[in-house]
Amino acid sequence: MILPLAAISAAATAYFFVVKLGLFDWTSPVFNKISENPTVLHGFWFIILMGLFFKPFIGIIRTMTLSLFLVLVGATAIALEIMRFTDVKAGADYVVLTMSIVVAMSFVLAVINRISGLKLLSKLAEQVVFVMVPPLGLIFLVLGTIFIGVATPTEGGAMGAAGAMILAIMKRRLSFDLTRQAAESTAKLSAFVIFILVGARVFSLTFYGVDGHRWVEELLVSLPGGQTGFLIFVNAFVFVLAFFLDFFELAFIVIPLLGPAAEKLGIDLIWFGVILGVNMQTSFMHPPFGFALFYLRSVAPKEAYTDRVSGKRMEPVTTGQIYWGSVPFVIIQVIMVGLVIAFPAMVMHYKGALSTVDPNKVDIQIQQQEMPALDFGPPSIK
Repeated sequence: MILPLAAISAAATAYFFVVKLGLFDWTSPVFNKISENPTVLHGFWFIILMGLFFKPFIGIIRTMTLSLFLVLVGATAIALEIMRFTDVKAGADYVVLTMSIVVAMSFVLAVINRISGLKLLSKLAEQVVFVMVPPLGLIFLVLGTIFIGVATPTEGGAMGAAGAMILAIMKRRLSFDLTRQAAESTAKLSAFVIFILVGARVFSLTFYGVDGHRWVEELLVSLPGGQTGFLIFVNAFVFVLAFFLDFFELAFIVIPLLGPAAEKLGIDLIWFGVILGVNMQTSFMHPPFGFALFYLRSVAPKEAYTDRVSGKRMEPVTTGQIYWGSVPFVIIQVIMVGLVIAFPAMVMHYKGALSTVDPNKVDIQIQQQEMPALDFGPPSIK
């Protein structure tokens, strides 16, 4: 029973990503050399994704109760049906909205099951839904609203903070001391960023005063290999700096020195910014100063403990284990940097649809307004 369900789920997911959303259509120039038939492109990625999804789905279904699986399938069907009545048919907006509706429908089905007493869901499935939905809703408030264009990143952060406070109130864990600690932490972080901005500005003025930026620009432009050599060197340089500097220092001090050289070499600055953004994400996972590592260290057990569910004696998590655990994620980020460099269309797809308007044929007509004659009379002589 597990293998057929895993195969069907993997095939449906692969079809959804490849054919329905067309997430891999940006690779069509490569497949056009083989065949211009889109079936070849879709078939290749369908087989690849189905192979990648098959084993994970086996693990998911093996650990999932039948009622929880039915809730997921039912919520997905409802979400896809609802999306048929919207104007969003593809892209990131479609994925975000569909997943959000799936999460909301799962929560609604669990609430109906508990209120009505139908007992269609097992206690485990019901508990999983009630535990997982609030954090997923919080993620949607922050990232989902940004993806679909409802909120800016700043507004998304504010919505996330409001959602976190609502969850704390619902869990009856919001207190004055907790609010005070959050406000103090926010003030410290804001002051930290402001001082970095001030220091970066002072450094920039001094560096520009001695024409240091021109020296750096000429050095980078004269690197062998042209654009490719420049991108390889800059990404390796930023990757090494990320071991010792976090995102703020890199963004405010280093990046302004790299931008002019990239523009002089004819590199699209949006593409260049996305490459550096993906690269700088590794600064959160680099030992020894990665913020994500510090967060994990603060919540990971430092002493042996007894697990309340299994009753087994669990060993503490060492800092070395946390460092080694971050290595695969750093490798994934490096691979993504290589993919963005190798396939610029992943970022610059917005340039694919060129404007059909000829600027030479644009006729601007301004309606003339009839102004009444001004008569100030003869000048007065005093």
